[in-house]
Parts: sequence; C-alpha cells; structure tokens
Amino acid sequence: MAHWLYKSEPDTWSWEQQVANGEKGEPWNGVRNHSAKKNLLAMKVGDTGFFYHSNQGREIVGIVEVIREARPDPSDPSGKFVMVDVKAVKPLKTPVTLATIKADPRLQEMALVKYSRLSVQPVTDEEWNMICAMGGL
Repeated sequence: MAHWLYKSEPDTWSWEQQVANGEKGEPWNGVRNHSAKKNLLAMKVGDTGFFYHSNQGREIVGIVEVIREARPDPSDPSGKFVMVDVKAVKPLKTPVTLATIKADPRLQEMALVKYSRLSVQPVTDEEWNMICAMGGL
C-alpha cells in the first residue's frame, strides 16, 4: 500500500466537509498538474493519505483512504485529467504543521518540503510513520 498527501484549501474543501461525507467519500477532482495526475493514476483502493489544509492552517489534519481509483475528471473540459474518490478515516489527535515538518531534519526530503506547490504528493513509509507519531497516532 502507498501513502499520499492531498492538499485542500479549507475554505474550498475542509476536513470537516470530508468527514461529513462519511463512507461515500468525495471525488478528489480539479487537479490540473501533470505530476499530480501521475500520482492520482498510481493510487490504488486502500491507499492512505494525509489531508492537508493549505494556505489557511498549513497543517496535516487527518487521514483519508482511496475508495475508487482514477477515472476521467468531469470538471476538466480538456479530458486530460483524472480524479480518485477518498473517504475520511480519522483525524490526527494533534495537527502537524508545515513549520513543524520543515523544522525536522529527517523530513527535509519530503515532497511537501521540496515541492510545496504540488497538490497531490507521494509520502514514504518512513515519513508516514513519523508524521503519524507527531500527530498522536
């Protein structure tokens, strides 16, 4: 199983909205970056990911799970981009801020640090375990 990080601006789509959708989850659509598209195409049902509030908060607040693999994104008129469906699994007990991640030398290679603008990113097993521990899980 792989791990990912999904960025969302909380005033557009928040963790609370994701949780409210329950088991049916939500399509992760609107991605318009080719690197992020490749990440979406690599996702499998059961993969887990961090839900990251970007711009406001700049923190990892919860864990989501892929419940439907990549398919065309109907919000893309060009037909080039895809989406997956994710459902909320659980919140972090303590949100992990970008500042905390950047301050940890063991996380300097994390995509969130190196490729800060990428909206859907891979997370290594080691990074996953460290951030889960930081978040109280």
